[in-house]
Amino acid sequence: MNNSYLERAKQNITDPQILSVVAAKRAKQLAAGGRPMIKCDSENLLDIALLEIAEGLLTYEFPDETEAAEEKTAAEE
Repeated sequence: MNNSYLERAKQNITDPQILSVVAAKRAKQLAAGGRPMIKCDSENLLDIALLEIAEGLLTYEFPDETEAAEEKTAAEE
């Protein structure tokens, strides 16, 4: 893992737990055949995910309570 990519990504997602989850999920998508949104010299998928976060190409959001309730209701039906 490239520490400079990590430090740059921390500027966009300051919570380390959220950063690790977002980067891991993106690395998993890349491993499953997802296309990178940025050119990176590294072949390490986690480095690519961190660089995408650092460049502001990848973010996260929490669902609203109403959206979460609607999804739960739809899943129960």
